[in-house]
This record gives sequence, structure tokens and C-alpha cells, in this order.
Amino acid sequence: MLDRFSSQAAEYARYRISYPLALYQWLLPRVPGRARAWDCATGNGQVATVLAGHFGQVEATDSSAAQLAQAPALPNVRYQLSPAEATPFAAGSFDLITVGQAVHWFEPAAFNQEARRVLRPGGVLAEWGYDLATISPELDPLLRHFHDHTLERYWDAQRQHIGERYARLPFPFAQVETLELADQHQVSVEWFLSYLRTWSSVVKYEQQHGRNPVEALAPALMRLWGPAARTVTFPIFGRLGVKQ
Repeated sequence: MLDRFSSQAAEYARYRISYPLALYQWLLPRVPGRARAWDCATGNGQVATVLAGHFGQVEATDSSAAQLAQAPALPNVRYQLSPAEATPFAAGSFDLITVGQAVHWFEPAAFNQEARRVLRPGGVLAEWGYDLATISPELDPLLRHFHDHTLERYWDAQRQHIGERYARLPFPFAQVETLELADQHQVSVEWFLSYLRTWSSVVKYEQQHGRNPVEALAPALMRLWGPAARTVTFPIFGRLGVKQ
């Protein structure tokens, strides 16, 4: 898997959204056990931190050491550098596996095989992500143009799975359920510009051209945004399934 996130690990920790309570309220009642959970592609430990309040032990892995360095230390969370498709865990280890905004980067068949190996019978795999945010009628076309045209050549091919809500990624599990949420955050224009700088396509653009494309977007975005915080809506989608 190409590493698109280590170089901006500190910014990623500060300027990526936290997932809403409603997501966990949907997920946790569907998990029969509370002994062990694995947060795969944990990044800065955002999901692992929540799971720590509900499971006896949480294993959290990522392929980026820089991302893991941003994760908070908790007594029942162990962070490890590991690819998603080949882990050090024993078979039948987990009641729950979570993957937030990352499964599209994996090799699907190998990851599904590994998830099935380490889940207990009746254990749950939950995968979710979020697509392009919406703000307002005057700002949305500007953001869409930046996403679709300015950065068109700089999105990795796997990014298409976000727009498709993972519909073409195989999911060989039983009792599949899906989720869609509109997650709203009140943010400043400075926060939002910093969030855009964490996009993998922005990093790739800057690596190739030596300049950050967000800086060219910023004047128009700031003018239309105005001085006050705005409500930004992130469309969150998810799916879960059970190992039989």
C-alpha cells in the first residue's frame, strides 16, 4: 500500500473529523462479545480510543509509524506497525474488527481472508468511510471543482470506492447491514483549509509540483466562507457483517 499519510501525520490528527456517536450506537449493540477488538488502519488511534471504553483489550495497527506516533497511550490499547493483510494475531482472536476510511487502500481478497482468520465465530467486521463534504450552495461548486478537476489526476485509483460506497469491494460475511449518516461539524475556514491539506491527492500534487494546491484555492474559499464558522456536513456510510 502506498503511504499517502505519514508526511502529514500531525495535521491528520488535528484536522480529520471524529466519527459521530450515532455510528457507535449502530455498531456496538451488534457485537456479541466485549473481550477483544482490532482497529485496523488505526491512524492516530481515533477509533481505538473509543473502543477502549467498551472492550477489555484493543489491538490497533497501521502501516504508518508516523501516524501511530500521534496516537494516545491507553492501558488497554496496544499499537503495532502491521499491514492489514498479514497480522501477528492468533486465529479466532477478536469479537470486532473496525476499519475507518481505509479499507479501499487494502488488497481486498487478502484482507478479507485475514479478517475471517482472526475473527471469532459470530464476530463482526465493520467498515466505514466518508465522502466529499457539503457546506452551502455557493461553496459546494468551488469545492467540487477542486476535488474533481484540480485534483483529478492526483487521486489514487482506489479513491473511487469512496464515491461508490464500497459497493464493488467484496464483503464475504453474513447478516450484512449498512449505514448512512449526515455528520455535521461547526468549523472555521482555517480549520477546513487545514483539513483539505491532509487529502492524499493534495500531498501527491505537492510532491509532483512543489506547491500546495490549497493555497491557490484559499482566497476564493475564504471570501465566500466569511468570518464566521459554518456547518460542514460529511456523508458517512458503513457496512458490517458477521463471521459464521
